[in-house]
Amino acid sequence: MIWVGRYRRMVLSGPEDLFERILLWGLYPLGLIYGFVNRCRTWMYRSGFKASYRATVPVVSVGNLAVGGTGKTPVVDYLVKRLLACGLKVAVVSRGYGGTLKAPLGVVSAGQGPQMAAEVSGDEPFLLAQRNPQAIVVVSPRRADGIRVAVDRHGAQIVILDDGFQHLAVQRDLDIVLVDARSPLGNGRVLPAGILREFPRSLNRADLVIFTRSEERCPGDLPFSGPVICSRHVLENTALSLDGSKVSLDTLLEKRGVAFAGIADPGNFFSGLRQAGLQLIKTLEFPDHMDYDGEGLKPLIDAAGDADYLVTTEKDGVKLDPSRFPVPCYQVPLRLDIDQQDILLAKLQRLIDGDSMTLKKELLDILACPQCKGELRYEEEGNRLLCEACRLAYPVRDEIPVMLIDEAKGF
Repeated sequence: MIWVGRYRRMVLSGPEDLFERILLWGLYPLGLIYGFVNRCRTWMYRSGFKASYRATVPVVSVGNLAVGGTGKTPVVDYLVKRLLACGLKVAVVSRGYGGTLKAPLGVVSAGQGPQMAAEVSGDEPFLLAQRNPQAIVVVSPRRADGIRVAVDRHGAQIVILDDGFQHLAVQRDLDIVLVDARSPLGNGRVLPAGILREFPRSLNRADLVIFTRSEERCPGDLPFSGPVICSRHVLENTALSLDGSKVSLDTLLEKRGVAFAGIADPGNFFSGLRQAGLQLIKTLEFPDHMDYDGEGLKPLIDAAGDADYLVTTEKDGVKLDPSRFPVPCYQVPLRLDIDQQDILLAKLQRLIDGDSMTLKKELLDILACPQCKGELRYEEEGNRLLCEACRLAYPVRDEIPVMLIDEAKGF
């Protein structure tokens, strides 16, 4: 954990000594290679050299450009709740990272709540199924197989592809990318020299960027000319015990607590608890998707000896047994606050209404800029195709792209 923390600090805040400078320069060419490989992979999918599955229902992808936590689960949860409220049968298809499932595919929920243990499915799919029992939740490394099962066997009418931005083997009708507002692109470099999975310009594949953890205003320095909205995660004022009972956070203010989390950014969670007024005598950080079993529980049990209660995230809570702790253990849920949510809701409504976005997505897979032969991005608001490399916009008239340089305009 010490080396992980040092590495993350180095690529986010810069090297602090000669060793880190040398290390970062040594990693730089590896990042270029990794980024170039991913760019070639993207080109192969868009050019048709690698097959990409087109679902029979709309697919909404929620992903990110960077590794680490961008707060993806609250965003997926928000979308599921919104779509369920529209009367749709909603499915979430996830890789099931962190779970122990050995089968190529598993149904976490068929629309009646979780039917698989969190340790098997992975904490995030289980939590989504628990918070949205009417939703269909499927885990499969081959996301196309998961979509087929969700649609053909369980009647899903719309699919949310969890962590799908780089999963180009599945076509999507709405591509949402999450960016942490506190450090949008890190140092701007690709793994392992930075935190990015792809070069920054890959954001041009997105239809919408959502800044998460944006406390004030959205940063304006992204290489993306499409719509951008801001959001933030807010701790609920109610804590849930592991047996499901609820207590107000106010009842914990005068007590001594120990907070722990096995998520990508536990510091943000601990900070939120302190801002809510909780007196934390100790905080414990564990690896993301921590398996709380055997030796993993010992630090918690030891810390509980000096505390009145333990407190953690919902993602961690779904994997815990209350009988293992000498004091009460609570989970504090997160909710998502979104600015300009009308932009997001309008895009979802177009999918529900059967807008022609699917046709445009299919065209994008075969079209290229006449001038540079590069990728194009569809801008709904202006109804035009954009080439970021040439800074040219090609009009779309009667749903037909006009791919003539003489008709293009600069932007």
